[in-house]
Amino acid sequence: MTEVLADPMAARDHARAMGGTIVEAMPTLPPVAGDLPAGVSADDLLWEETIAAGGYATRRLARGTRLRLIDLQGDACASVLLFNAEMPTERLNVADTVKVQWNAYLGAGKLLLSDMGRVLMSILEDDAGTHDAFCGTSNAATNAAKYGEGRNSGAYPNGRDRLLLGSAKHGLQRRDVHPCVNFFKGTRIETDGTITPLVGPYESGRRMILRAEMEVIVVIANCPHVLDPRAAWTSTPLRVSAWRGAVTPENDPIRNDTPEGLRAFLNVEDLYRR
Repeated sequence: MTEVLADPMAARDHARAMGGTIVEAMPTLPPVAGDLPAGVSADDLLWEETIAAGGYATRRLARGTRLRLIDLQGDACASVLLFNAEMPTERLNVADTVKVQWNAYLGAGKLLLSDMGRVLMSILEDDAGTHDAFCGTSNAATNAAKYGEGRNSGAYPNGRDRLLLGSAKHGLQRRDVHPCVNFFKGTRIETDGTITPLVGPYESGRRMILRAEMEVIVVIANCPHVLDPRAAWTSTPLRVSAWRGAVTPENDPIRNDTPEGLRAFLNVEDLYRR
């Protein structure tokens, strides 16, 4: 193989011969999925990708787009950043997401709020129920202390640097990598303030569907939860699908569920009315 790759023409032929190769974790182009919800046309599918353990992915999504995440084997951790695609200085604010909704445990019907009081995405469906809005993600130092190293190019990549790689594809920098939410791996706050990790592993195939309430940049890293108590670096693939959908109507039950949530939706509608 070394001799082949040393010859540019042979290397070219080898690379072309690999065309059509399919591996477990990769984007599907054009996107194809055989399990879209009833009423969703195959022509509306925008994104179909499996994120490897330790991998990351990113996409810009229009208002109304549905984003489905599936924990394929029960040990994925989707660390998610959100940005206003038109003005990325507006981004997910985890503290406000918790504070404004009077609830720190994310699930169906909950909102992901920006630092300008607007709804970036809402959670339409969730059969996992184990999510985390407290801990953020791992970094090179935490992984080095726990696993021996945590470099992007190493055996134990960390969530923060994976999020940085995804954010950089949109011209964003390290300072733009803000606190994230973690889906599929949760935490519980005990009465004495102790944080108990809820990291599984769980049954395969747990899923959730989110709705983009603004035009957003989504960045996802799939690395072990920072509080995962297991000695081994452990993660499994995460499937991502996205399809076109209608913008949230005025009579939407999630929009009207609470006064605080309604205000956040009104702030979104005011932005797009201009």
